[in-house]
This record gives sequence, structure tokens and C-alpha cells, in this order.
Amino acid sequence: MTLAVDATDERDPRLPVAGFKGTPEEIEREWYEEVYRGHGDSMAQLTWRAVLIGSCLGGVLSLTNLYIGLKAGWGFGVAITASILSYAIWTSLLKAGLARTPMTILENNCMQSTASSAGYSTGGTLISAFAAYIIVNHQPMSVPLMLAWVFFIAVLGVTMAIPMKRQMINIEQLRFPSGVAAAETLRALHAKSSEGLRAAKALGLAGLIAAIDKVWAEGLSMISASERFSSGTLLTNLQKWLLGAQYEAWSGRTVVFSWDFIFLAAGAITGMRVCATMFVSGTLCWAVVVPVLQMEGVIEGAGFAAIVQWTLWFGASCMVAAGLLSFALSWRTALSAFRDLGQMLSFRSAGASEPWHIEAPMSWFGGGQLVSLVALAWLGHASFGMPIWETAVAVALSFWLALVACRVTGETDTTPVGAMGKVTQLIFGGLSPGNVNVNLMSANITAGAATSAADLLTDLKSGYLLGANPRQQFLAQFSGIFVGTLVSVLTFAVLVPDAQVLGTDQFPAPAAQTWSAVAIALGKGLSSLEPVKLWLIVAGGVVGVLLTLAPVLFSKSQEYLPSASAFGLAWVFPWYYGLLF
Repeated sequence: MTLAVDATDERDPRLPVAGFKGTPEEIEREWYEEVYRGHGDSMAQLTWRAVLIGSCLGGVLSLTNLYIGLKAGWGFGVAITASILSYAIWTSLLKAGLARTPMTILENNCMQSTASSAGYSTGGTLISAFAAYIIVNHQPMSVPLMLAWVFFIAVLGVTMAIPMKRQMINIEQLRFPSGVAAAETLRALHAKSSEGLRAAKALGLAGLIAAIDKVWAEGLSMISASERFSSGTLLTNLQKWLLGAQYEAWSGRTVVFSWDFIFLAAGAITGMRVCATMFVSGTLCWAVVVPVLQMEGVIEGAGFAAIVQWTLWFGASCMVAAGLLSFALSWRTALSAFRDLGQMLSFRSAGASEPWHIEAPMSWFGGGQLVSLVALAWLGHASFGMPIWETAVAVALSFWLALVACRVTGETDTTPVGAMGKVTQLIFGGLSPGNVNVNLMSANITAGAATSAADLLTDLKSGYLLGANPRQQFLAQFSGIFVGTLVSVLTFAVLVPDAQVLGTDQFPAPAAQTWSAVAIALGKGLSSLEPVKLWLIVAGGVVGVLLTLAPVLFSKSQEYLPSASAFGLAWVFPWYYGLLF
């Protein structure tokens, strides 16, 4: 890595979002001649400062995604956030005299790739498969085991994206909207446009407000003398005064007002359709269905932990049915992905010929897949008694499903990680019936690999538009795995020391609840469940199917139709979270 200074770039500031026309060779040649900025190393890209600061930034962002995941079951891509923060951090260091030269736009792009890898692609399996394992087995995994699993799954996914990049980004020029947005953000920031600077200031202000809010909500509660002034205590006292004797009953059903700034932010990102669906569905669940089941004596006791053991079956069934049906409805996309597989794997490192010499070589793909396969096979066999052939099947299946997931991401900006995991769970429910742990860990491989691959392709799209060297950007992305794995796993071990904290008001862990429910249903059989839970599964599945088909049948009104995933999710976490969305 070099630490070169910036170079003046006088090319057209507009990004080639519309793409290029012609044969694959003509498209790649045109991009290389008109967009690529690395001729003669004229602009620094992969530097130590970019990787180090990107790793530190990604480590911090991984904490936010881990926290949101345990709270809401979702993870948010950090490409745009990382772009703004990476620029703001280095600009601040430059103004303070702690840095000598400004970063180039390609260095910022590398920093963003490293941060995105560390902050997003390494934590998804912790909030789903690993948390589900803890719920099912009532005991945590050892930290070294989690470190190894997360690291090698990330390596599997990142190297898996190498053949996909040239086909999906170079040749087909799929949009990958978040990648386009990240590139536009960096271009605006480096052009010193008012829009980019406003975005950086807004991000900093929002972070300051969130920090103050967290201190008010939880910081004051840590000091006995000031606890009565915390936002939680004030809200509780106000609602007790307003509701009187009814407060305890409705509080036990989570139908009270609580405050968490993070869900307001999440709602701003997800949009009104999802937010409205969560509120309506959550009200139906917690204010209508739950009281009825309590009056009938089906649900005994109060509190989120006791009630969610029943409601999660509707929510999980709704989300699984919606995810699998959406996957099935994308059969054309899947067919395109599989049809292009031969062309992807036919790409070879073309020595020093241009422009292919700047692409990540296929030898990296083969080496990464082989190392990951051997490591995961040994880990699966040693830790869970998983036969080696089952790990091989899981890795092979991961490639096929990641192929589809990455194409869906490129077209819609949504990675169907949940659906990919459920497909694997269903397959291994047949291959290894009754083995819940194997079911979870096999799906863990698939979902984790798909997440890492899609995240890399999103970052490579931003680099493609900015004229970055894809080989150097791959190395930046790969570098982020190390810090992301370490920070995510160690933090997860602190936040989730045992199964007691999962499925509670503090950490509802809806993704883990869904994964564990599917694993239990496939492992122990539906006959082991109470009749009411079976009816909830059927009802949730029907609702998930109907809400998924509705936008297809009524395409002109789809923005006003409920979201199937949001409808199911509202049954797996407290009512007040759905309200805040």
C-alpha cells in the first residue's frame, strides 16, 4: 500500500450511472479508458490510512448494527453512512493539523468499503443463527468458535463475489442502488457541494441528539439520585397516572408508550409503508389477539417474554411464507443468475492485459472457497457433529443462493437473506431431520455468505462508478473482515452472555426467534406444538402469502398495501417498538 497524495481530476464529474453499450469486451474497454482513474497510479486508492481508519469506523458501525439487530431483527447497510463519516473524519483531522494531505475520492471509497465490510457483513449471522442457537440450546457458544465461524463465512462470501462482479457490474451493469448512492455522496463531498456538506452536518447532529437521548434514558438511571429524572421513569409515572389500575395489564402486553430514538431513525429509513404496517399489525397482535388469548386461558402470565412464545409463531410463519414466495416469484431473476453462471466462471485472469489485470483474479475465488470449505467442515464436524458432506452441500448451496441474492440486491437494493436461510433450513430439514443445530449452522453458512457477497458487490458498484481499481477495493473489503469479526463477536458475547437476555423487552431478537422457530418445527415436528400455535402458524402463512401476492395483483396500488415482512415482524417484538417505527 502506498500513501500517495491526491491528484487533480479534470474529467466529467457526472457518474456513468447509465452504463455503456456494446459487447462485453467493448463495455469493459470503454470503462477502462473513460472512467478508470488508476492509469499510472495517478490517484491513491488502497492506502494504510484508508484501511486503518475504515477498520476503526467499521468497528463502531458494527456495534450499531448489532444493537439494532438484537432490538429489531434488521441490519442496515452502512455504505452511505460510512462514505459521509469517512470524509468527515479525515477532513476534521486535516483541519486539526493531525493529517498532512487530503484523501482522494478513491481513498475515501476504499475507507468506505473497509468500514462497510467491518460494520455490516460480519454481524448478520450473530443476530440470527448464533442467537437462535443460544435460544434453542439455552447456552452460549464459546467466543473462539464464534470468531472462527464468522470469519470463515465472511471469507466465503467475499471471495464468492469475485466471479459475480464482472458479470453483474461490468457486463450487465445492474444498478445496486445503495452503491450508486454512496458514489454520488462521495462525489458531492469531494466537489465541496452544499448538498454533501449538509449531509455530513446532519449526520453529526443526529448522532449528537441520539447520544444525549441515550444518556437521558439510561445514563441517569445508573445514578440513584437522578433516576427519577430519566425519560423512562418520567414516562412510566405519567402513564401510571393516566391509566390508573389498567396500567399493569396493558404494560404486561407492551401496549404502553416507551422511548427509543433508534427506532425513530429506523422508521425514517424504512419508509411509511413499513411503519404503518407495523403499527396496525402490532395493534392487532398486542391489543386484540393477546388479550383474547389471555382471557381464554391460553396465555398464562404477563410480560413480553411469556407472550412472545405464542405470538412469534404467527410472525415467523408470516415472514417465512412471504420470503419464500417472494423468492419463488423472482424465478426469472434466479434463472438469469443460473444461466450466467457459465460465463462468470469462464472469466480467467488475463495476465497483464488491460483492463482485466485490475480485476480480482479467479485464483482468489478458488483459494477463498477452498480454505473456507475446509475450515467450516472441520468446525461443523468438531463442534456439532456435522458430517463433512453436509458442510460441502451447504457451501455449494451457498454459492447458488448467493448468486440469486446478489442479483436481487442489484435489481432491488434488498438482499433476501432471510429467505436464503429458510431455503437452506428446509433443505437440511430433509437431509438431517431432527438435528436442530445442524439446521441452524447450515443456514448460517448460506445467509452469512449471501450477506458478505452482496455487501461487497454494492461497494464494488460505487468503486466502478468512481473509476476505482476493483482488485484494490476487494483487498480493502477483505481487510474489514478482521476488525468486524473481532468487534462484533466480542460485543455480542458481552451483550448476550446467556439465553436469558434474548426474547425480552431489552433484546426481543426477532430474527433469532424466527430462525429458532423454524429449526424447532423442522427438528421436532409440528405435532410437538400446542394446537393454538399450529393455528397461528397456518394463519401467519396465509397472511404472508396474501400480502406478498397483493402487490403483484394490484401493482398500481402497491405503495398503499401492507408489507408482509413488517406485518409478521410486529408479532415478534413489543407493541411500543412498532409505534415508534
